[in-house]
Amino acid sequence: MPGQIEIGGILVDVIFKDIKNLHLSVHPPSGRVRIAAPQHMDLDTIRVYAISKLDWIRKHQRKLHHQERETQREYIDRESHYLWGQRYLLEIEEAERVPAVVLKHSTILLTVRPGNSPEKRQQVLSAWYRDQLRSAVLPLIAKWEPILGVQSQQLRIRRMKTRWGSCNPRSAAILLNSELAKKPPECVEYIIVHELLHLRVPNHNAVFISLLDHHLPQWRLLRDELNRAPLGHVDWEY
Repeated sequence: MPGQIEIGGILVDVIFKDIKNLHLSVHPPSGRVRIAAPQHMDLDTIRVYAISKLDWIRKHQRKLHHQERETQREYIDRESHYLWGQRYLLEIEEAERVPAVVLKHSTILLTVRPGNSPEKRQQVLSAWYRDQLRSAVLPLIAKWEPILGVQSQQLRIRRMKTRWGSCNPRSAAILLNSELAKKPPECVEYIIVHELLHLRVPNHNAVFISLLDHHLPQWRLLRDELNRAPLGHVDWEY
């Protein structure tokens, strides 16, 4: 059963799952803290673990509280949208034809049928972002797999709230956040290398960091640039 503990004035949600190790996470936008724990582990043990991570929790909460976030998009003319770290103005065109998105010099032209809703505009644009990201990362995956000595089996792209990407080493599946299409290309490449490396090393241990240092020495700068970039607006739910 889920539970809750308090450490240093911070409430921590605890959920029990069929896992072997404790997993701590701090979630946007408010910095809510959650620990996933192995089934049958007692709360006292979890509390000791959480106390040992108190400085880490506060550090990540401060980062979330100070990180810039985009305002909610209305999908109207002259609204700012981003692709590969560059700002574009949205241009809306209504026409009786299949909805489409075309990138121009300084604008993103979104064609939709007359009488469309903001939700429909968002759906069309979100699908376009997913296609843009897929087209960009497939060559990166092909580039880095032989360098890293790994082979992925599946690429999935969807909107995620708390991660830029994830990897399932057992199925060799890579999952990417569609919001990456809005970020600088070099930051996207960092995420690809990071996730592919998890096919060799499942966790973030010293071996993983050593490999990342070897293959992408500037990865810390890219990580920091990515984390400084404005986050997309999300209606967060818990």
